[in-house]
Amino acid sequence: MDIEIRRIVEDVRVYVGNLPFKTTDDELRKLFDPFGKVKSADVIRYRESGRSKGYAFVVMDEDGANSSIEKLNDNEYESRVLKVRIAKPRENYPREGKKK
Repeated sequence: MDIEIRRIVEDVRVYVGNLPFKTTDDELRKLFDPFGKVKSADVIRYRESGRSKGYAFVVMDEDGANSSIEKLNDNEYESRVLKVRIAKPRENYPREGKKK
């Protein structure tokens, strides 16, 4: 009897900080593609203006995430030193509006 052991690979959410403000989702995806299958690459933007906030999240397999962190963290991209790490879990609390 052959028993096949499969490793369960979970997707990992990677935080990417200090991005150049002109970086697009497609450029971000291309930056992470060499390290593994990218499920999503999203530059975070202001709702009102659409301007980048200078950070993003990439979702990819665990091995790819670890490789990308090892290779990209504290390295220069478009004249900026990136901060790349496993994203902290989302806090599920209501957002409060600006107080006047």
